[in-house]
Amino acid sequence: MTRRVEGKVALVTGGASGIGRGCAERLAREGARVLVTDIQDHLGEEVVRSLGGEAAYLHHDVTDEDAWIGVIGEAKARFGRLDVLVNNAGIGLGCPVTDMTLADWRRQTAINLDGVFLGVKHALPLMRAGGGGSIINISSVAGLAGAPNLAGYCATKGGVRLFTKAVALECAALKDGVRVNSVHPGVIETPIWTTVVGGQPGVNEPPNLDAMTAMMVPMGVKGFPSDIAEGVLWLASDESRYVTGAELVIDGGLTAR
Repeated sequence: MTRRVEGKVALVTGGASGIGRGCAERLAREGARVLVTDIQDHLGEEVVRSLGGEAAYLHHDVTDEDAWIGVIGEAKARFGRLDVLVNNAGIGLGCPVTDMTLADWRRQTAINLDGVFLGVKHALPLMRAGGGGSIINISSVAGLAGAPNLAGYCATKGGVRLFTKAVALECAALKDGVRVNSVHPGVIETPIWTTVVGGQPGVNEPPNLDAMTAMMVPMGVKGFPSDIAEGVLWLASDESRYVTGAELVIDGGLTAR
């Protein structure tokens, strides 16, 4: 191991499972002290036990501004700084737009977009106090192109994409040392697929990802959280020091057509 983020402090939201867990594990293996947050307390605590070292877990509703203030305060109290923020927490609710309730629209917006805004807003002062850092917002290929029966999800992930670019330019103008980038996963094997059920009438089971990728993805295979974590690690490290406002697409060629 090269210890590519040795000494850095990283906060990963939605870190109890899926992509978030993969990112937390990869950053910890490369030397970061990791603060994992989620609402799945049992799983989150399990992740932290597996990480060992100085890792910690906090219950965290990313839609709650007071909760964000508390989490950032805990990062400062426990570690004294914050170098990396991975805004990963998110949900996907699939259905035709005419069937989508306003409550479901607002729930996706609150978690996927408001949560990213609040994370950036409250992490920036602590990052700036430490001389800079890297903010990594997890978007999706659904933030680059539309997808039927995922209108709400696409809207939030597209919002994350452009929000990221705007904040990257703000930070660059201030010369504050903070870089802000978005990551756009394709078809990745994570628990989110259990919540996009309903995209097609009569569908009661999650999609078969192997069949889906064989048909849709040029490389013909699905991705795993570790694939996304490798990209996040690069953006978190000093190797990407000249990268800000960028979109890192990790999708097996899905959006290359």
